[in-house]
Amino acid sequence: MAGFTTVEQPAAGGSGTAHGIAGGLAWRPMERWGADLYGDPCRDCGFAWPRDPGAAVRRVEELPARFSDLLAGRDGRERHPELAWNPAGYVSHVTDNLRAWAERLAGARLAGAVAVTGYDQDLLARARRYNDIAPAAALWSLEGAVHAWARCVPAAIEEQVVLRHDTRGPQRAEDVARNNAHDGVHHLWDVRRILAHTDGHPRP
Repeated sequence: MAGFTTVEQPAAGGSGTAHGIAGGLAWRPMERWGADLYGDPCRDCGFAWPRDPGAAVRRVEELPARFSDLLAGRDGRERHPELAWNPAGYVSHVTDNLRAWAERLAGARLAGAVAVTGYDQDLLARARRYNDIAPAAALWSLEGAVHAWARCVPAAIEEQVVLRHDTRGPQRAEDVARNNAHDGVHHLWDVRRILAHTDGHPRP
């Protein structure tokens, strides 16, 4: 995910904050993200961005069961011509995304490390060979990632942790929860697309 560029501005009255950022720093947005980018509800998957961060947390906690149910009796390696990954690959991406954001919030909570940068999900997919991961192993990893995420993120929300992303700017823990919930639900939709395509085009 991305953030904002800092620009020096004098704080109003010579003290305090500029636009709520300590030390006279203001943040200029550079990248659209969240509901502003995808729409509310999401134009593709229909995800309605919850106002209550607790609802977002619950959506993430439901992901292992929802992916497992969706892939029950399936090969997990089905393909769609318009999508780069198979179902196991999408599960693995959701897993890595949750791990990355939980780790970032843990760094902010435990060490005050609030500055974060984006990562290239396609490079990570190639390094991990997403499409070669056994589907059962991908689901196992997702369960562990969600467990760790669900321990960290609600605590960060309670403590009002705010990350500073280099291209998206300030991201509250509750913003992270909403974004992560959307990512998971959006990729459930991708997997449904793959399976529907496979059902309509069975292998010879």
